[in-house]
Amino acid sequence: MGSDNNNKDKQGKKSGTETTNNKDSSTANSTTNSTTTTTNTKPFRHYQNHTQTTTNADGSSSTIVTDKPTPLHRWIVGLLQASCFSMVYLVAPFYMISVVLLWCYNLRSATASSPPLWLYWYTAPMAVSALLPPMASPFVLSCLQPMLEYFDSYEQIHETSPVDVLDQMLHHGTNYILAAQPHGVISYTGMMSAIAAPPETRGLVPTAVADAVLYTPILKHVLGIFGLQSASKTSLVQTLKNKGVRGTVVLYVGGMAELFLSSQQEERLFVKHRKGFIKLSLQTGVDIVPLYLFGNTSVLSVVTHGFLATLSRKLQVSLTYFWGKWYLPIPRNECKLLYVSGQPVGIPHIPDPTPQDIDKYHALYCQQVQRLYDTYKERVPEYKHKKLQIV
Repeated sequence: MGSDNNNKDKQGKKSGTETTNNKDSSTANSTTNSTTTTTNTKPFRHYQNHTQTTTNADGSSSTIVTDKPTPLHRWIVGLLQASCFSMVYLVAPFYMISVVLLWCYNLRSATASSPPLWLYWYTAPMAVSALLPPMASPFVLSCLQPMLEYFDSYEQIHETSPVDVLDQMLHHGTNYILAAQPHGVISYTGMMSAIAAPPETRGLVPTAVADAVLYTPILKHVLGIFGLQSASKTSLVQTLKNKGVRGTVVLYVGGMAELFLSSQQEERLFVKHRKGFIKLSLQTGVDIVPLYLFGNTSVLSVVTHGFLATLSRKLQVSLTYFWGKWYLPIPRNECKLLYVSGQPVGIPHIPDPTPQDIDKYHALYCQQVQRLYDTYKERVPEYKHKKLQIV
């Protein structure tokens, strides 16, 4: 384990140079090793940033940011697309429950000779979805570009020094566990990163989710366009055997439990006692890259107490009410979304790690998450005065 592991440790502790990508320019800039480009400070809601990068005579690059009005129809389409995900996430579990209850009532009814035709039509979407597996769709993701104009201040930052993670994935066959936080009600920041991803990775990096999501009709297909897989250890180990993009997976460390820690006043991560992903990383030798998704806890608010919240935790599917714009399940677009990809933590390959090994690298991971938060929170107005709590 010698020098290679020591080098990894050093890499994980360095801050790194950053590359900033705004919306559609992310494809062009995502693999660029450079200093920080111009960031989005525009306060206007219905404007999007367009960046133009030019190469100077000395080989350096310059980025010019210009503001152009977003066509209203594109903004409306983006609103409808973004709202589709939140509406399905809210309604799908209750729709499934209603189908079961209606069939139970009909079968128990002494007067019903046969189920009415409308009940078959009402059940059809659930039945068809239950039979078909979810499937990632890069084409559908490319059609969701208007969402980037609805969240018109969306921004990406990828630290590229000393390790350019995307370059390592695409050209050197290195795979990673992309550990994301916070979960939020729905990870709109994560969705935007998938939509704005370069074609080489779009729809190809799966997100590990609870099995309950994979078996929930309608929901599994709507969210499935981003690429889903089981968060079970068996499934993750199988994926991590691959190399490069195909062997990389996104893992939301806090899971469903973190959803109910969402708050407008403070940022709380359910990470302190989540160490299984560290053990998995040590056993497989696949390094971890921390991702911080600013805005995930701001776009939607959620009811965190009560019977439905308790039931949601047990079933690992949201059955509680959440709201955003106009107190409806419409995500707030006035909240800035910022996707930050940090440096690999530097986790070595230890096939049989001890509890001390796990604790050591878990602490290092938490330090990196805290660093990302403290370094970049000033870019997001809603986070400037928020403190991070790791619970």
